[in-house]
Amino acid sequence: MLAFVLASAEPSKVPFYVAGGALVAWAVALSAIGITQPEFPGTEGRMRAVIGITIVLAVAAIGLAIHTSAFIH
Repeated sequence: MLAFVLASAEPSKVPFYVAGGALVAWAVALSAIGITQPEFPGTEGRMRAVIGITIVLAVAAIGLAIHTSAFIH
């Protein structure tokens, strides 16, 4: 019973799993595209877009990892 009460008090880790999964999927997609297309991303604008998306996904995953950790709450 005590384990159930302690487990229910912890925040859900699902948001972190979703953000982490999105980051992994993005990394795999970038790797596949980069291997098959040597000129990827092509232009400076596309390069900035790829970097921006990567930063947003990484910050989201890190932030949610911190937010859902048991050590903070």
